[in-house]
Amino acid sequence: MPEIYFFMKKYYYLLITIFLLASCEEDVKFNTPAFQGLKGNVFWRAQNYSAQAKASGGIVIEGGLGVDAVSLKLPSSTPKTYILGVDNITTASYLNRLSSMAPQFTTGTNKGSGQIVITEFNNQTNTVSGTFRFTAVNANTEDLENPTVTFTEGVFYKVPYTPTTNF
Repeated sequence: MPEIYFFMKKYYYLLITIFLLASCEEDVKFNTPAFQGLKGNVFWRAQNYSAQAKASGGIVIEGGLGVDAVSLKLPSSTPKTYILGVDNITTASYLNRLSSMAPQFTTGTNKGSGQIVITEFNNQTNTVSGTFRFTAVNANTEDLENPTVTFTEGVFYKVPYTPTTNF
């Protein structure tokens, strides 16, 4: 009789283990495609995003969240690091489209700083991936409360692009 209890105990523990493993569920949500970063150290994720490859070889990558929009303009779609604040060709901008009086922030020649890194430009899947960080300057120099906006830890991942439009 004790042997039966020993075997029953084994089966009982085996059934409990199987039940526990079978009932474990992990809901993995993939964030593909993605356009996100930290805006002033607060998480910011775009609800809509796109990229347009231009006939000139340049590319514009955009992300929007409600009335907020981020635009990254590059002279080339070649995977590499692009430095901001050097010229008006490679730029990053942020604007709030709520009203025409809302501040607009941008980088340009000797204005702002940061970088955009294209890590992948895939012609087969029509997607672009990379990272960005920038500090953009308010176009309204009289707005002393908001002189700059900063995005850090920015990522755009497999953002769909439309090949070749006019720049």
